[in-house]
Amino acid sequence: MLLVSTVKGQFRDAGLWASINFEAKLVKSLSATVSEELRFNENITELDAALTDVGLSYKLNKHFQFSANYRFIQRHRTDNYYSFRHRFYVDIKYSKKLKPFEFSFRTRLQDQVADIGRAADGGTPEYYLRNKLSLKWDTKKAYCPFVSAELFSMLNYPRSYAFNGIRAAAGFEYDFTKHHKIDAYYMIQRELNVKNPETDFIIGLGYFYKL
Repeated sequence: MLLVSTVKGQFRDAGLWASINFEAKLVKSLSATVSEELRFNENITELDAALTDVGLSYKLNKHFQFSANYRFIQRHRTDNYYSFRHRFYVDIKYSKKLKPFEFSFRTRLQDQVADIGRAADGGTPEYYLRNKLSLKWDTKKAYCPFVSAELFSMLNYPRSYAFNGIRAAAGFEYDFTKHHKIDAYYMIQRELNVKNPETDFIIGLGYFYKL
């Protein structure tokens, strides 16, 4: 249901995330990635954020992969201005195939600063640890269903609880060729351990081009 509502102190919204992603192999096992993403909220009527992401990814072997990325974020504020945010993050990903399934676990450490020089607390870093577990089903066809769950933990502020956010998603990938792929998913995102938690119901669409 596409609905913006507040029920018993809980805010609910529907959103759309659309992205274009490019990957190019530089040398053996090392690739460069670039992506652009638009995120809409308020029942998919308002541009909530525009993201530009660049990074490097290194595949150590068939199980382990490492990446380092920078993300520039323009996020809409309630006063109709946009907050400029800079995010740096590193990922460690472990994958294991147990046919016909592939399990993967990714841990991410990220550092983000916002509104440098524009606000009293501008430039104060926020550190997060994000752990994501995914499962793909190899159908031996062009499409590949998947499910995933991700937990968020803020690291640099006093915390009463271990986690303050969760995402759960289900969708599929479709390979047109070895270079072109799309994905589509439905995700529920919810704040945890806060007074008035927000829950978002999100449709995601992505296009991927790999050289």
